[in-house]
Amino acid sequence: MKNIFITQLKYVVLSGIIILSASSCNTEFENPNSPTNQQILNSRDGLFSLAVGIRQLYSTSGLRFIIETPAVTTREGGITTTFLNMIELEEGGTSIPNFNTNTQGLWVTLTRLIGMTEDLSDGAETVDLQAGSISGLKAYANIFKALSIGHLALSFEQVILETSPNNDAVFVPRQQGLLEAIRLLEEAKTLLGSTPPSPEFENVVLGGNLDLVNIANLFLARFNLYAGNFEAAINSANLVSESSLSFFNYDNLNPNPIWARVIQNNVPNFKPQDNFGLPTAIFTFDTNDGRFDFYTSASAEINPNGYAIENLEGFFQTQSTPIPVYIPDEAKLILAEAHLRKSSPDINAAVGALDEVLTDNDDPLGINANVAAYSGPLTVNDVLLEIYKNRRAELFLTGNSLEDSRRFNRPQPNPTPRTFTDERNRNFYPYANTERNNNPNTPPDPAI
Repeated sequence: MKNIFITQLKYVVLSGIIILSASSCNTEFENPNSPTNQQILNSRDGLFSLAVGIRQLYSTSGLRFIIETPAVTTREGGITTTFLNMIELEEGGTSIPNFNTNTQGLWVTLTRLIGMTEDLSDGAETVDLQAGSISGLKAYANIFKALSIGHLALSFEQVILETSPNNDAVFVPRQQGLLEAIRLLEEAKTLLGSTPPSPEFENVVLGGNLDLVNIANLFLARFNLYAGNFEAAINSANLVSESSLSFFNYDNLNPNPIWARVIQNNVPNFKPQDNFGLPTAIFTFDTNDGRFDFYTSASAEINPNGYAIENLEGFFQTQSTPIPVYIPDEAKLILAEAHLRKSSPDINAAVGALDEVLTDNDDPLGINANVAAYSGPLTVNDVLLEIYKNRRAELFLTGNSLEDSRRFNRPQPNPTPRTFTDERNRNFYPYANTERNNNPNTPPDPAI
């Protein structure tokens, strides 16, 4: 009975909940053959299966939209297909409609995850569980809710913090979304520190693949940096351990989502652009930089809009290649940037952290730049530009490129579609039609 129940729940979580006709305000599972919300939320097995389903949805459909959508917008990737959603993304400007499959899919999937994490957190308080299972489930729910809200805030001007069964979820500015993600992560750390997760939670839900404390520390560093809390970002980045890695694992039922979009059946939707998508006239890399060979392999191909594109390698080579939850050296790049942006910039500390990334030759994930230390001008602006360049190379295809392009004040995009010389072709995305048609609180779309 347990196996049948979990199989049904997996079908609901992976197949039913991301239908684009759903609104972020409605979190009900609508499959007549599946268990009801009450059955899921009122049993131990149901809650554990819901937790697994959250991870599966985030790591498949979630990561597809988190990685692919900004990649095309910021020229990390060049399209290789005639599908309209990808054409609209690459043309950018005012050409992206509210029903674009990628931008709508990003909104719907992440808001669906917010609702699921709310259900998981509420259920953990009502079912008779071990104390360590309760703390584990609630911390886990907080972390995935924080990641979902945080990634919404990287792509949309306003976000929701809570779902509503009445289709009237409240929108708040993206800065408030980042602050809520930070609060959720801090609360998760408190839960994990006060009552360590039980062995049953770790075995069934985490499976040895997720270090929740380290994940919380890294994303606290990231979101504090993005929110402008630079000392807090430094403190959290210093807590990230390189010796503990976390991965999303895949199989033939739940394949690596970027492999499925780029390599499967040799019908790619996009491929990585040359020079990590950065203009070569401005950003020059050492030709021996090991990150080129890690993430790409050479190709003479040109995409339909004239972009030189390469073959994809890295964490996306097979359907079962794991994707890391984060890149460890991101913590060093956060330290470098935060030391420059804080009230009293520390250029020496920033360059020291940057040099650890540049000279890295024993990265636990194999992302080794292995080049000379920074030797450029020791000014805040010059070092920031070098950090931006290395964030693009080190964190290639991780969903950070649009936030980075805005934060480092790269040139504003042209509202005219098909301006292919722009470094990015949007600032924020329009809100999904599925939200606008159901929720009267949906804000006006951004101009660009």
